[in-house]
Amino acid sequence: MRQKYKIYINNYPLILVARQEDINEIFDPGMEVVMTWYRGRTKQLSPIIDTLEKATRPKAFVVIYADLQRLWGDFKSLFRYIKAAGGLVFNGRRELLMIYRRGYWDLPKGKIDPGETKRVAAIREVKEETGLQTVSIRTKVDNTFHTYRLKSGKRALKKSIWYEMTTPDLKLTPQKEEDIERAEWMLPAQIQDQCDPMYPSIREILKSEGILR
Repeated sequence: MRQKYKIYINNYPLILVARQEDINEIFDPGMEVVMTWYRGRTKQLSPIIDTLEKATRPKAFVVIYADLQRLWGDFKSLFRYIKAAGGLVFNGRRELLMIYRRGYWDLPKGKIDPGETKRVAAIREVKEETGLQTVSIRTKVDNTFHTYRLKSGKRALKKSIWYEMTTPDLKLTPQKEEDIERAEWMLPAQIQDQCDPMYPSIREILKSEGILR
């Protein structure tokens, strides 16, 4: 059973846990960390979201509630919930495919279309965003969560489902329509040294896979 949810809001973490003992995060030096206990009222969460959206200095919130699934449901109710899928794509040289869009290094992903499976969506999005012709899924990796504002101004919560993938192809064609400026094959050392800035959710999943330190 899941012990926590970690959501990035304005690139800052909000962590939902059932017990204080479940907090095993290592926060960045200088980050202000606020810990609070949920009282079962959804309106208690809105000021936390507002604070992180407007934060200009490193800040994190930890919210504790014994019924974690209820807390997660209450949090989700404040957003339009969107599911996406994407991939950590390796070539035969064990280089990883990185993309650069909207000022950040990222991994290829996109929304799951109605009636589409997660795996089919992940492969489709990787192909569309990078120009790869042949992509195969090896295994499920993990999920990440982040929020953003829709054009309407409403808040959206995106769940990104990640898969490890392989391809025999090397030629990359960035999808300009999705604001992708660059698509490059990189070894871990190159990613460590050159891929900055990077979305924190992407950095976290690369760390979990041993690609970044």
